[in-house]
Amino acid sequence: MIVQFVKFETTLSEEEVHKVAKERLPDFQAIPSLVQKYYLKLDKPNHYGGFYIWESAEALAAFRESDLAKTIPVAYKVVGMPDISIHQVLFPLRK
Repeated sequence: MIVQFVKFETTLSEEEVHKVAKERLPDFQAIPSLVQKYYLKLDKPNHYGGFYIWESAEALAAFRESDLAKTIPVAYKVVGMPDISIHQVLFPLRK
């Protein structure tokens, strides 16, 4: 498994971020190789993020090339470049 942690700043209000996330939820639920996604509110004002768990590096790579991934910055009115880190999972605590 691969995890991806994305952090970004937005011009949207918290209510607007929540609305956009809920509207796009079915698109993410339809990705079979996405094991889980957590929607995050970070400690700094107007900073949010996503924590994704992918079945494989190939699944993540395919997502990053998708139209859905490419529309994230516009949908959330991201300021600047998002901070993205990718890590391999050694093993899960629970199965």
